[in-house]
Parts: sequence; structure tokens; C-alpha cells
Amino acid sequence: QVQLVESGGGLVQAGESLRLTCTVSGLPFDIYTFSWYRQAPGNEREGVSCISSSGSSTYYGEFVRGRFKISRDNAKNTVTLQMNGLRPEDTGMYYCAADKRCTLRGNVDYWGHGTQVTVSS
Repeated sequence: QVQLVESGGGLVQAGESLRLTCTVSGLPFDIYTFSWYRQAPGNEREGVSCISSSGSSTYYGEFVRGRFKISRDNAKNTVTLQMNGLRPEDTGMYYCAADKRCTLRGNVDYWGHGTQVTVSS
């Protein structure tokens, strides 16, 4: 059974940081790419960041570039999203996803259930 479990969300003030972690089980971790998506109330889900299977390539949505950093630990089967300089518009449910390629288009093989991030002004 494939499981992607997100953790690390919470309520912070603008300018602060959060570190999200996705813990993965049930699939061959080192051949999958992993992405983070987010969805705010009333909005469509959007791609935030993706990391290749080796970790050598990373991709970011324009709205987070320079503030967020994605990484992975193939020994621990975890994917991390370090979020700095958070803004109220970063508020939303953040989802971890597994796929064979980094596209950030939402057509992924597996989804986690999400973790809520709320940024107050």
C-alpha cells in the first residue's frame, strides 16, 4: 500500500518559516520524482515544486522561487519543503505527490492527504 504522509504545517505570521516533510512508503522511492502542490480555498490546485529521482534537478513555481527549497533523503524516504519568507497568499493545503516525471501539471501517480499551512498578516 502506497502512503505519502505530510507533516509540518501550521499557523505562522508573515515572514516566518515552515518545514514540510513527506514520508513515503510502499513504492520504490529512488525511482520516483516528488512534488509539492497547494490549494487555497476557491482556487485550483497548483504546483509548487518538484525534485527529480536523483535529487539533481529541482523545479519551482514562479511565485515561490527564491523562498522555498525542496530536498529529498533517499535513505529515509522523505521529501522536504523548506518555506521561508512566508506570505498570506501562501496559505493553503499543501500536498505531496509522487510521479515518474516532474511536470507540476497535477497528473501524478499518488497523492498524500495534505497538511494545512496558514500565514497571517
